[in-house]
Amino acid sequence: MTQYYVGLMSGTSMDGLDAVLVDFSDTQPRFIAHYSEALPEPLAQRLHQLCQSSSNELHVFAQADREFAQYCAVVVHRLLQQQQLTVEHIVAIGSHGQTIRHQPYASPSYTLQLGDPNTLACLTGIAVVADFRRKDIALGGQGAPLVPAFHQAIFANNQQRRIILNLGGIANITVLPGAPEAVIGFDTGPANTLLDQWFGYCHPDAGESFDRDGAFAANGQVDTALLKQLLQAEFFQRPAPKSTGRDDFNLAWLKQYLHGDEAAADVQATLVELTAASVAMAINGLTDGSEQPYEQVFVCGGGVYNSVLMAALQRHLPRQQLHSTATLGVQPQHVEAMAFAWLAYCFMQRIPANLPAVTGASRRAVLGGLFLPD
Repeated sequence: MTQYYVGLMSGTSMDGLDAVLVDFSDTQPRFIAHYSEALPEPLAQRLHQLCQSSSNELHVFAQADREFAQYCAVVVHRLLQQQQLTVEHIVAIGSHGQTIRHQPYASPSYTLQLGDPNTLACLTGIAVVADFRRKDIALGGQGAPLVPAFHQAIFANNQQRRIILNLGGIANITVLPGAPEAVIGFDTGPANTLLDQWFGYCHPDAGESFDRDGAFAANGQVDTALLKQLLQAEFFQRPAPKSTGRDDFNLAWLKQYLHGDEAAADVQATLVELTAASVAMAINGLTDGSEQPYEQVFVCGGGVYNSVLMAALQRHLPRQQLHSTATLGVQPQHVEAMAFAWLAYCFMQRIPANLPAVTGASRRAVLGGLFLPD
C-alpha cells in the first residue's frame, strides 16, 4: 500500500511554492511528482513587506497568513489533479509555511512562519503537519537548518564522506562524514536571496524575479572592495551552530555599503562572489582531524541552475568535485520540499527529526504539530 505525503516549501527568495508527492511505503522515500507555481504578485508584495518592520504589521500578517494558506491549498489540489489522485490518497501534508522573521540570536529567540495550517487542512480536507521549527527553538536550538536530518536520511553513505550544499535563498551545508561520526550542518550565508532582491530592484519590469542563469551577473565585474566589506558581516564570523535569513541579508543591508555610483551588474557579480566565497570559507574551515578535504560536494536548490554561480563556486573550491544531487537520485529542485514531506512522515511516526549538533537544541525531538480538517 502506498503512503503518500505532500511536501510544501516556499523559501527565502519568496518566488513561488514547490509541492512534491512522496511515497513512504518503502524503506526509502520515493519521489512521485512535482508541481510549482509562482506567488501571486499582491501576496508576494505583502510577504516582502512583512520581512521588514512597518506600520499595521499585525493586520497585514493576519491576512497574509490565511492568503498564503489558501494559495497552498490551490497548489495541493493542482498537484493531485495532475496525478489523478483524491485527498483520500494522502496521509498528510508537510507544510513549511513562509518564513517572514528568523531571529535565533534575539532574547528570547524566535522564528516566525505564516500559512495558517487550519485553513490549509480545511480547504484541502487533508491532515496538515506544520510549525516544525518552534519545538527546536523551545529546546534552545535555532530552529534551522532542518534539512540536514533529511540529507542524512537519504544521502548518507558509510563508505564516502560527502557534503550536501543547498543553494536556496540562503545557502547551507550538511556534512556527512560517514559512520560513525556525527552529522553537522549550518547556514553559510546568502545564496539566491540577495541575488534575487538586487535583480528585482534593478529590473522591476523584467517579468522574472531572478537572474536567469546568471546572465545579469555575467555582464559585471566583481568589486573587490565591496566584497571585502560584505564579508565583514557579523554572521560570517559566528561559529556553528548558526542560521540566518532575510533579517540579516536584505536590500537595506546591502545598500548601506553602496555609494550609488556602482554599476548594477557589478553589484550582482559581487553578490555571486559573496555567495561563493562564504560557502568556500565554511567548507574549507571544516576539520575532522585528517588532512583530507571533503572531495564530494552535491548541490541542490535553485542556485544549481545558475552557471555563473556554479563556476564561481568551483573556482573557490578547486579541491572539490561539484555534482548535482540528481546524481544521488533526487533532482535539486525537489530536495527541500521532499524534506518537509519527510518531516510530516516523521511526525506521524513519532520519529525525532532534529539534529542537536546542527541546530544547538538540547535534545532530539519530534517536530511539528497536527492540524486536522474535521
